[in-house]
Amino acid sequence: MTQTRARFIALWSRSGGARAGDVCADLAQRYAEPARHYHTLQHVRRCLRDLDRARDEIPHPDAVELALWCHDVIYTPGARDNEQRSTNWFRQWADGRIAAGERICEMILATRHTRVPDGLDERFACDIDLAVLGASRNRFRRDGERLRAERPDLDDRAYDLHERDILGGLLARPRIYLTDFFHARCETRARRNLTWRLDLPTPR
Repeated sequence: MTQTRARFIALWSRSGGARAGDVCADLAQRYAEPARHYHTLQHVRRCLRDLDRARDEIPHPDAVELALWCHDVIYTPGARDNEQRSTNWFRQWADGRIAAGERICEMILATRHTRVPDGLDERFACDIDLAVLGASRNRFRRDGERLRAERPDLDDRAYDLHERDILGGLLARPRIYLTDFFHARCETRARRNLTWRLDLPTPR
């Protein structure tokens, strides 16, 4: 956590935020909540690796990075307002000091994946959040197991319907990935993984 903590504190501070150590401690505590199995700092660190790969293509990489750090900071399994509550958490800690604050909130809300955002920064935030869909089959399977573990309130049938609704919606999109960078890197494998998970005929 030492390198991860140092990275967040440096980013928060150069973005104009205050009390970076306190913010980082609260963020880390929330990502370590016992109900979480997928939406943890491991997911954030994977997002950061993908961001670093695409950094030269992103108009405002620091703003996108802050959005990725904060996009799941509030997470109640099954809740529909996690992203909105995450923006509230960010606003409270930012306290008006971070110039790009409202754009960061827009990026956090974009990771609900309910519409195609207009801005390129927002599209990168969405693609990085979903980049794990284009991972190896074994990692994709393990991620699915972690996501399932976050929903003990659903029996297997209910969870299967829930998962099919989400994954089927992604697969039905003309493009899963909204930026050319991640479309070229992840689209084909992500479609194969989703098709496998939904037990559909393999696309050519």
